[in-house]
Amino acid sequence: MKRIYLLFAALILFTQVSTAQKKAIKNESKKENPGTLNRPKLVVGLVIDQMRWDYLYRYYSRYTNGGFKRLINEGFSAENTFIPYTPTYTACGHASIYTGSVPSINGIIGNDWYDPQLQRSVYCAEDTTVKTVGSNTAAGLMSPKNMLVTTITDELRLATNFKSKVIGISLKDRGSILPAGHSANAAYWFDGQTGDWISSTYYMNQLPAWMQDYNKKKEADKFFAQNWNTLYPIDSYTQSTSDNKVYERKNRGEENPVFPHPLKLYMGKNYEMIKSTPYGNTITLDLAKQAIAAENLGQNNTTDFLAVSCSATDYVGHQYGPNSIEAEDTYLRLDKDLEAFFNYLDNKLGKGNYLFFLSADHGAAHVAGFMTENKLPGGTFSDANIIKTLNAQFEEKFKVKKAIITGMNSQIVFNHDAIKKANADYEQMKTMTIDYLKKQPGVMNAVDLSKLSSTTLPERLKMAVTNGYNARRSGDIYYFLQSGYFSGGSTGTTHGSWNPYDSHIPCVFMGWKVKAGKTNKTHYMTDISATLAAMLQIQMPSGCVGEPITELTHQ
Repeated sequence: MKRIYLLFAALILFTQVSTAQKKAIKNESKKENPGTLNRPKLVVGLVIDQMRWDYLYRYYSRYTNGGFKRLINEGFSAENTFIPYTPTYTACGHASIYTGSVPSINGIIGNDWYDPQLQRSVYCAEDTTVKTVGSNTAAGLMSPKNMLVTTITDELRLATNFKSKVIGISLKDRGSILPAGHSANAAYWFDGQTGDWISSTYYMNQLPAWMQDYNKKKEADKFFAQNWNTLYPIDSYTQSTSDNKVYERKNRGEENPVFPHPLKLYMGKNYEMIKSTPYGNTITLDLAKQAIAAENLGQNNTTDFLAVSCSATDYVGHQYGPNSIEAEDTYLRLDKDLEAFFNYLDNKLGKGNYLFFLSADHGAAHVAGFMTENKLPGGTFSDANIIKTLNAQFEEKFKVKKAIITGMNSQIVFNHDAIKKANADYEQMKTMTIDYLKKQPGVMNAVDLSKLSSTTLPERLKMAVTNGYNARRSGDIYYFLQSGYFSGGSTGTTHGSWNPYDSHIPCVFMGWKVKAGKTNKTHYMTDISATLAAMLQIQMPSGCVGEPITELTHQ
């Protein structure tokens, strides 16, 4: 009798468990189709060239509710995100965001570098084996072949057996090509000689019909006709310096670098000028919308990826500096463009169906003249005379002509063949160079890259140089400039250092599976791809050294 009771009880329990399991499976099937992964329709990556982290908040009170404010309030921001290498340049930043790697591994150590085997400088995206598509200029002789590892966009293509579409868009070729990766369906960039968006035979033999039609519109002309005046009354730009500053660089044809900037001067003559105005960002995001519609991005059963880079912010920043009215106006206009872009994504794909992230390739230093004007440390530096002096000393002492080939990427590059042929003391030459550099105004330190592990440097700086050093492509000596110093002239500014003004960047995710929040834990640029890989449930890029932002992925 007892045995029958136990069997009856077990049967009831089994029936209850079975019913519960069936109900759970049925409920789960309502959430997603059986046998498919839960992924967003589209991933949109936006890299804003030269966007310092503080720009998220510097103009916050003037932003619209639907642009940067929406991103900050609805998204998840890793507030303490840094670039983990030096030098901090455009090509390195785009490559490292999308590879989750560092220049020592992905090979993109600068916008340009000296190749000892080719005995010349190499541009990061150059490729003479391809041809320009979309114009008759040489602006399209580009591809990602110099990038040595895969990107998160490549990994998405691999994970979906190449069913996912990946497209890159940027005014700059490197801002489009490197994020789009090796296996992209397309990458487009702006030809300043013709005013057309172009590509290369690496991707296609001719532009798609929709792009050809778009180029016929010559959208840049519309903005040239407007000139560039401030969006709001100029006296309301209280976060900026006065308009006419001698340390801001004026355009050709201008008497002073002041508003309104006469863009009509360049209409139909110099399309390159659109890049140095906020309208360069406007046409970039407009093209992004065109690409989404024409290529049906996010409309298939697989996740697509659109990699966009807004480059005009960089051109404006270089010319006028972070404290200029031009920089403030550029970000206020970009905010409106961003609001329109988010609204387009909402209407086209549905709010919450796309995953968006924003970051930057680097920041920028304050203009040297601005720093002097406000009694802050800073200045400019040139290695040309230093190299000239050292080469004269080496020729006299070691009988080697032009022992130093060049100085680039904060590095001194020696002519190893000439030194070896003369049987000169290479180690002594390096020591002389380091000693001489350390005595120069604006130089904080100089180190032998082959002896970095034994060099007395703060660990943060040692890590940054190590991550930026590629044995095949880097130089021999690395020099650090003092805070506020950079290589350049008396007008405008640049970037490239390890300092926070160059290396502290925004990192904000919004949309699919993202809950509003912030973290002040230290993260790195390389964590972006690792986070995307975790969220999309795909493999990390082949050279990835980043870690997922678990404060976001574990929400």
